[in-house]
Amino acid sequence: MQSRRLSSKIYSKKKLIMSIVSTDWLMKNHSKVKIIDSSWHMPNVNRNAFEEYNKEHIENAIFFDIDKNSNKKSQLPHMLPEEQDWEEIVSNLGISNSDKIVIYDNSDVLSSCRCWYTFIFFGHDPNLISILDGGFFKWKKENKKTTNKKTVIANQYYQSRKKIHLVKTKKEIDDNIFKEEFKIVDARSKNRFLGLEKEPRPELRSGSIKNSYCLPFMDLINKEDKTFRDKEFIKKKFKDIGIVNENNIVFSCGSGITASVLALAYSMINDKYSPTVYDGSWAEYGMIK
Repeated sequence: MQSRRLSSKIYSKKKLIMSIVSTDWLMKNHSKVKIIDSSWHMPNVNRNAFEEYNKEHIENAIFFDIDKNSNKKSQLPHMLPEEQDWEEIVSNLGISNSDKIVIYDNSDVLSSCRCWYTFIFFGHDPNLISILDGGFFKWKKENKKTTNKKTVIANQYYQSRKKIHLVKTKKEIDDNIFKEEFKIVDARSKNRFLGLEKEPRPELRSGSIKNSYCLPFMDLINKEDKTFRDKEFIKKKFKDIGIVNENNIVFSCGSGITASVLALAYSMINDKYSPTVYDGSWAEYGMIK
């Protein structure tokens, strides 16, 4: 037990590397990693991620249900689970602390990044967890092997080490408006950020957090294959909103999914940055009272 805790401390000091891996890399290393399909779709698109997974997925992929594996005590959508629940969830997925994990999705909102962030929040070594660049879309486009066979899972023992500083609460967001200790970057579209477009959830008002910045997550994604843009392009997009090599950055969005896309992208260009998200995001902040 003690040795595992010590290793977690060592992991936390390492730099974030290999945040993304290519489809070719996964092909070559398929047998050496645990693969997770964490597809999640917006409620208004009428798609069932689990049914899609059952019909077709990368061989040996394990399905991760973002809504099911969330905090059931919260009325907000897919909030981070309790630490004990997370340990049980990951153990039941057949994943151990030493496993190298590659996560992919088949979603327009790159939901794999949310799963990536959750693992890092609960202390998985950042060097052992990556996103499949281009996801299932690129994998299929390249005619790489898929299957509908059920993945056999052998339960493992997983121990988490929660990094509470990687998540912000509404109180911290409100206090920061005056303290200005960190910058908030919103991953939603410009029209939603400016309040020119209604939110997809009817219980929310339009608008954004005071003094926050807007960088739509899709601006960092290649439309033709859903891969991330190159690092120089990503650097420029952050520079355009006034962020250059800063570490006190917090990402927000509609409900914590696409905020994680920006967190991953920023970690690609700043190896001293640890992904930090306002978990409640606009689903909490924009709630009509």
